[in-house]
Amino acid sequence: MSVTKLKSVAGIVIPDSKIATEATELLLEHGTSFIYNHSLRVFLFSSLNGKRLNVKYDAELLYISAVFHDLGLVPHYSSPDLRFEVDGANAARDFLKSHGVPKEQLQLVWDTIALHTTIGIAEYKEPEVALMYSGVGLDVMGEGYEHLSEEHRHEIIKAFPRTDFKKRIIPTFFSGFEHKTDTTFGNIKADVCAYMIPGFQRKNFCDCILHSPWNE
Repeated sequence: MSVTKLKSVAGIVIPDSKIATEATELLLEHGTSFIYNHSLRVFLFSSLNGKRLNVKYDAELLYISAVFHDLGLVPHYSSPDLRFEVDGANAARDFLKSHGVPKEQLQLVWDTIALHTTIGIAEYKEPEVALMYSGVGLDVMGEGYEHLSEEHRHEIIKAFPRTDFKKRIIPTFFSGFEHKTDTTFGNIKADVCAYMIPGFQRKNFCDCILHSPWNE
C-alpha cells in the first residue's frame, strides 16, 4: 500500500510512539489506502477541533482511535453479527490490552470508536469521544467545515487525498456490513443500506413494539 507518512500536518504532530506505530502498521496491513487516508484526516480534523476549542485530550489515544475507527469494516476484523463500530472498538481494546494499557484508557478508546457515528450522544462525552465524532463528521459530511482554514484544508488533503471520497465512502461503508444488514437497525448506517439495496426494508421500531409477544 502506497501511503504518506509525515511527522506533522497542519501544525498537528502525528504520534509515532511504539504503540502508535504498531497500530498504524495494523491499519496498513488490514486496511486500504482509502481508509488509511480517511483515518489520518479524521485524526487531524479531530485534533484541530481540540486545539480550536482549547480542549485537553490524549493525542496518542485519539490517534489510535482514529486508526481503528473504521477497521471494523475490513474482513480481518469484521464479525458476523456486531455493528462495525463495535468490531473496531473491540479490535482496538484487544490491541491496547496486549500492551498493558490501563482499564480506564481501554474503555475510553472503546467508547471513542464505538460511538463515533452516534449522533446526539458522542458529542457530550469525554473529549476524545467528542473530538473523534467531530473529526468524522467533518470528513464525511462537512460538519464544521467553516472552522477549517483554507490553508489547513489544502495541507491535509495534499498529505492524505480524498480520492473521490463522496462517491467511494458509501460503497466502502456498505462493504463492511452487507453481510449483516440487521446491525444497522436504529442507526444511521440503515441509510447506507437503503441507498445501496433496491427496495431495502428497514426494521421498524414501532413494528417491534406492536408485534412484541406481550398480549395486551
